[in-house]
Amino acid sequence: MNRRLAIKQVLIFAGGVALLPSCLREEGKVSIQLKNLDISTAQENLLAEIAELIIPKTDTSGAKDLKLHLFVLKMLDDCYEPEEQQQFIAGLKTFENKAGKELAQLVSDANNGKSGTPEAVSKFYKIMKSRTIGGYLNSKYVMSNLLIWELVPGRYNGYFRVKSA
Repeated sequence: MNRRLAIKQVLIFAGGVALLPSCLREEGKVSIQLKNLDISTAQENLLAEIAELIIPKTDTSGAKDLKLHLFVLKMLDDCYEPEEQQQFIAGLKTFENKAGKELAQLVSDANNGKSGTPEAVSKFYKIMKSRTIGGYLNSKYVMSNLLIWELVPGRYNGYFRVKSA
């Protein structure tokens, strides 16, 4: 048998084995790996829309551009108790099948703490809002483009006189 042919076949087989897991990935799953949560693609897209309603895109990047919904999911998966995760999922399910103005109205009601808002929605929104804002304020975009940080004690300006003690 020809050695070159054997090496080619082994390399092609190894490449196929390396690509196989990506071909067998379940359709409809979230785009990041989560240990405790089972989120579908539709729910991920809904979370992106809700995050965009919390921090909309203006002349700066919005929540969807910064993928803050994935940050919320990762924080929820890693840092929250199972009971809180279940409350989050239950609240998320009340937002399903809502879009446009109806979704915006439900988010607005939860944000304002309206009396008719279900408890599951208010618990979901509390986690969603706090983690979205926290993720935004700690994002690379905000830290490098919006906040001007100077090392303490700041820059030296020799124009001003120093007061004597």
